[in-house]
Amino acid sequence: MAPALCEEVQPDIAGPEVRIGLLRQGALLVNTAGGGIVHEPALVAALEQGRLAGAALVVASLLDLATLLRRPTPRVVRSMPDTWPIGVERSVALTLDSPARGQRLDVFDLHPGGWAMHGLPRRLALRRGASSQFEYRLRANARGDFEFAGAQLRLLSPWRLWSQSRIAGQAQRVRVFPNFAPLAKFAMFSAEQASRLLGAHLKRRRGEGTDFLQMREYRTGDSLRQIDWKATSRARRLISREYQDERNQQLVLLLDTGRRLLVRDGELAHFDHVLDAALVVGYLALRQGDAVGLLASGGTAAWVPPKRGLQTIDALLRASYALQPQPVATDFLAAATELSLRQRRRSLVMLVTNLRDEDIDDLMAAVQMLRKRHLVCIASLREDSLDAALGAEVHDLPGAIRAGATAQYLQQRSAAHEALRNRGVMVLDVTCAQLAASLVERYLTIKRDGLL
Repeated sequence: MAPALCEEVQPDIAGPEVRIGLLRQGALLVNTAGGGIVHEPALVAALEQGRLAGAALVVASLLDLATLLRRPTPRVVRSMPDTWPIGVERSVALTLDSPARGQRLDVFDLHPGGWAMHGLPRRLALRRGASSQFEYRLRANARGDFEFAGAQLRLLSPWRLWSQSRIAGQAQRVRVFPNFAPLAKFAMFSAEQASRLLGAHLKRRRGEGTDFLQMREYRTGDSLRQIDWKATSRARRLISREYQDERNQQLVLLLDTGRRLLVRDGELAHFDHVLDAALVVGYLALRQGDAVGLLASGGTAAWVPPKRGLQTIDALLRASYALQPQPVATDFLAAATELSLRQRRRSLVMLVTNLRDEDIDDLMAAVQMLRKRHLVCIASLREDSLDAALGAEVHDLPGAIRAGATAQYLQQRSAAHEALRNRGVMVLDVTCAQLAASLVERYLTIKRDGLL
């Protein structure tokens, strides 16, 4: 408990009456210290009145404090969703009611630290028997499990001489997932339409694939090998076979959770962008009838075996929402060994990492192991700051050194990518903004070309 802050007032001592009063008080103190006695009836009366006023103030302050301490703690109820998407602003509602009359208080909700917030603290005046509700906005900037510890209340005494801090309300746990809003949007479109929304560029193809779908009339642009001559002779018009991409294939998303993915572009780490993109391509693969699995390796580990059906996206979300990159070096060869032991059926393995030239030897050995059974595609993230540094104008020596170092680093990175391509490995050199579209485009291209 702490007394309320009061404004300090400085007395005006410029007038002659004030100076005479001060001289009299000084004389009284001097004579008292020396054993003398000054008979000033007016001064004695003033001191007596001051003592009475001070005693009255102390009594009033104690009464104000006692009233504050006797008042019950207002009841606080928080209304909010149990699950949150990362990076999306949501509203939280607090409802307060108090059995005390004329209760004034300040409210601050004890939300997880580091989240972007506006609308707090809030000052309220509660009436007996009436509820007061307000909302504030909150945006989660990290995935995982978090807790709202309660609401901190600062109760004010009736005369505002005292204030008391109390904790009210129940603690609540929330889970912050990757932003799955794009998945809900893609549910209304086919896989090809969703890929176009992402910005993926696919070559046009009509009626070709590996699995038979249906017979239909010939259309301009169909190839001659699509024509079914027996059906054409019976129907006396050209009939084409229509095929679809092969279904029930396997896609495994191999995610790097090591120190490379701790890099941030804006508010989110690279791993958050990786996880969002992986869920998008996984969802589209499930829509295509394929089985999708996930292996996280490097820092935090997780394994979801490939399964079919749109309900698999829930298993992927539950297994990955709390994954966090760790400041450790990723052992690509160990990850490849684990995946080879867990996944025996031929699959498309999409490894998402931030490749550096010093990783090339370890990664090359891992790729050679995986390629014995699987088709491997590597997506290597590139920081936006590199492109910005390379494109910036140079006006001084530090700027020239920065541009030269950036160009050298990108050249070494490109050489590492080219070494993998020479071994027959598909490599995507993309930024976070390009990652989802590039993964979807490469997945659908592989399906269309029948490479898997």
